[in-house]
Amino acid sequence: MDARQITKVSKYLSRHLRHQPERIGLTPDRAGWVAVADLLEACRRHRMALSEDELREVVARNDKKRFAFSPDGLRIRASQGHTITVDLGLPAVPPPDVLYHGTVGASLEAIFRDGLRPMDRHAVHLSPDTATAQRVGARRGRPVVLRVDAAAMAADGHLFQLTDNGVWLTGHVPARYLSAQG
Repeated sequence: MDARQITKVSKYLSRHLRHQPERIGLTPDRAGWVAVADLLEACRRHRMALSEDELREVVARNDKKRFAFSPDGLRIRASQGHTITVDLGLPAVPPPDVLYHGTVGASLEAIFRDGLRPMDRHAVHLSPDTATAQRVGARRGRPVVLRVDAAAMAADGHLFQLTDNGVWLTGHVPARYLSAQG
């Protein structure tokens, strides 16, 4: 598969594993898993025919590791970013002292007033480094990177989770823990 095909299939999988599984007849379990065989059949029925080898290639080559297979390889799910209700079963873990969030300038006034909120997702997504946060922010325009005082948040009782692909999750980042990355 070429890069264009990988991107097309990745976007299709994201839409249906994170947001609208019912559109193609999928019903994820509580943890977001669907059987690989069910996914492939649903894709075929909806004109996105994909072999199991092609699916495994898309998962392996996805630069952000958006998808994961179960240990037995029989199920698949999105790693994070769901708007459907899922429990990824991630334990709370101590964060590094500082995390980062990529955004755009137009959002700063609301962010510095209300903090970072999950919006239509289940958690706020944070990055472990400025380069990743910058890439995230660039998806919506000229990126601005915010510094999150994760150590202070954790000391104040905020919980953090770490996904398999290195994205940090938390419920809300109050504005007092944020500063512009200089």
